Amino acid sequence: MEAALEISFIIFLFYSNLLMGEFNHSGLGQKNGLLWAINDIFTIANFSIAIVTAVFCHLIFEFFRNKINCD
Repeated sequence: MEAALEISFIIFLFYSNLLMGEFNHSGLGQKNGLLWAINDIFTIANFSIAIVTAVFCHLIFEFFRNKINCD
């Protein structure tokens, strides 16, 4: 259960960062609106990247948690 929560939070942060980028970095979100920005960031490619990255980060965090607790 903790793993799912942690992975979900990492995915949330990933998509939040993408959404902020649409409004701040490229500026197209301000021009085209919120629905356009949401439609632009929720793609299969972005979802794949989010899942792989979240699982990878979770495994790294678990490694360091176990390393700190065992010593």
